[in-house]
Amino acid sequence: MSFLHLSFYSAFIMSSLGLAFHRTHLISALLCLESMMLSMYMALSMWPIQTQTPSATVLPILMLAFSACEAGTGLALLVASTRTHGSDHLHNFNLLQC
Repeated sequence: MSFLHLSFYSAFIMSSLGLAFHRTHLISALLCLESMMLSMYMALSMWPIQTQTPSATVLPILMLAFSACEAGTGLALLVASTRTHGSDHLHNFNLLQC
């Protein structure tokens, strides 16, 4: 395993551990999701270089577009939840209330 693969795997694992263990605020969960997507984007961008294929793939561009959509949706949910509940603490959210 090369150093490049190890760094991408460790970035993804660290961000998923951050998502699993540090879920006090919604913004920290969104940042962990964004760092997971960024590590996957970087890995997909470097993959044609590592395999030495002559043409670049479209998959990293599509992933970047979906990541931007995910970030926009997450920030909209953050603003809506802050307006309705008063803060972005995840323990304040109750899915059983209308």
